[in-house]
Amino acid sequence: MAGLAGWHATCPACSYESAALTPAINAHTGPEVNEAEREAGLKALRLENFKTIVHYAKKHARPQARRLLDVGSAHGWFLETARADFDVLGVEPDAVVGSRAAARGLPVRSGYFPDVLAEGERFDVIVFNDVIEHIPDIRSALAACRERLDEGGILILNLPNSRGFFYRLSKLIARLGWRAPFERLWQKDLPSPHVHYFNARNLCQLVAGQGFELAEAAELPALRARGLLERLRCAGNVPPLSLYAQYVAIMAAIPVLRMFPSDIIVGVFRKKAAG
Repeated sequence: MAGLAGWHATCPACSYESAALTPAINAHTGPEVNEAEREAGLKALRLENFKTIVHYAKKHARPQARRLLDVGSAHGWFLETARADFDVLGVEPDAVVGSRAAARGLPVRSGYFPDVLAEGERFDVIVFNDVIEHIPDIRSALAACRERLDEGGILILNLPNSRGFFYRLSKLIARLGWRAPFERLWQKDLPSPHVHYFNARNLCQLVAGQGFELAEAAELPALRARGLLERLRCAGNVPPLSLYAQYVAIMAAIPVLRMFPSDIIVGVFRKKAAG
């Protein structure tokens, strides 16, 4: 079903949303992401959320579980958070970002999952932090996760929520003619745009069809006041008037956000036994 733009579509049956946007990692010619601004805008929020995700991994993985794979490990912040409890490995397709993390001594392989893994290399936990929504062939990625997880292994998906307050607000504003917030949340014109938007229900349906069962579903905070302006800046070439209008509106909304669904969901899935 047609969506809010020529590149956007919504499934009328399950509310899954997709985008005909093309990733261009390592070959992007559009506006560049300022990595210093990105770190200032995202790191504090991500680190707090990553602590929670490590807690989920420890809670649901088998007691002897040690091997954890972070797909799309970016700057290595999650690897740094998880390595006290797991033997970690990161995979990062962005050569520049991945090399910077590796230069800090983090175990990061440059390339795409699962291509850069050795034959027979398996894990107890596989985590996608704000990554799965960027992967066009999501079913193949989930099938690779099932193949690479040991029996009883855990898959953790941390991703945007199509029922989140800000996402639904952006759709309302887009219908009124202002598409900038909606396009920003899809990361349109950036090297790795979103190509999927899920809610907890349709995400569970998809993952269950690939040989997993839901162990836990939760929400995480989607923003903090600290670093908010930098976070908006790092999402593309946003005109200053639009940027500050978004900033003021979001800051005013922060006190009441707990009354509404968060824009970040987490699904913890266990690999079903074979047979």
